[in-house]
Amino acid sequence: MDPDKLKLFSFLVFSKLEGAVTSGMIHLGDNLGLYTALRDAPTSLSSHELAERTGLHERWVREWAYNQASARIIDCDDNERFSIGEEAAAVLANPDHPAYGMGMFHRLPRTMESLRAMPESFRTGIGHNYDSHGPEGAVGIERSFEPWSRAHLVPTVLPVLSDVVNKLESGCLVADIGCGAGGALLRMAQQFPRSAFLGYDISHYALGRAAEKLDESGLNNAHFHDPRDTPLPVDGTVDFVTTFDCIHDMTHPFEMMQSIRRAIRDDGTWLLVDIKAHDTFALNAAKNPMASLMYGISVLSCMSSAMSTPDGAGLGTLGLPGSKAEDLARAAGFTRFAQLEIDHPVNAFYEIRP
Repeated sequence: MDPDKLKLFSFLVFSKLEGAVTSGMIHLGDNLGLYTALRDAPTSLSSHELAERTGLHERWVREWAYNQASARIIDCDDNERFSIGEEAAAVLANPDHPAYGMGMFHRLPRTMESLRAMPESFRTGIGHNYDSHGPEGAVGIERSFEPWSRAHLVPTVLPVLSDVVNKLESGCLVADIGCGAGGALLRMAQQFPRSAFLGYDISHYALGRAAEKLDESGLNNAHFHDPRDTPLPVDGTVDFVTTFDCIHDMTHPFEMMQSIRRAIRDDGTWLLVDIKAHDTFALNAAKNPMASLMYGISVLSCMSSAMSTPDGAGLGTLGLPGSKAEDLARAAGFTRFAQLEIDHPVNAFYEIRP
């Protein structure tokens, strides 16, 4: 055995553990308001000042800050005063910025808690749906995707679609399948008051959040449904269908595509947004620097959801590359498929039409 190779491999393994532990510290920084306090401070802060601003115990704050500074998440000067850079503040402490990234860290404890159930899933093949992550799981997904959606859905994405904005302005029927907490649907409903919007999801926690947000919005042109109680229309009356980051999570994605085709008008449009992926594992591993993260999240969340019934398809996080999405869509009865030129760090955008 080469002792140098042994040392390097041990370092590689424990560097993964460092990332996991630091992720836990990021969760705490978000949960305890530490990043917000650093962002709002006019100057750098000592651990005593940071503890005072957040109402926390200084010794615990100091050790947390040492972790964060060691990991280069926050800055620390020679006098052990801590601060947060502009870019870091956008990711860690500004929910209105498109780069805001605290959603996955918000739900991190529940995501990792699912490790306890994984051995049984590996033995039986049956996974767990998103409600197994509890209400924090739904909020985490909401916090993950809504900042970018708020900034870009209406001004950037919709205008690229053929004639969709005109229909929305004139008044049409829209269905958002896998609507989650309803942020995208409510944003469109607010922007296009002449149109009617139907949101569908099977997560009771997400639908609960959507109902709260609908009530707060005062909108009367949006409604949310569990499709098991109120199914998607089957009479070709929907003008515009959206699916944001959900088809790969579904137990029966092809059957869902068939349902979308039955629901949509012959001149309608389906906006499919899903995770960027390549056709093979080798390409994903070579070209996606986050491939290991995505495959791991797939085991704990996405693929688990997609295999939460005995006959689940189990696509997984990187299981719906454009080529497969097109093949499935055409098999479901669609004839036009085009990838849109929209820049997003994680997702690909497709315009699909009958």
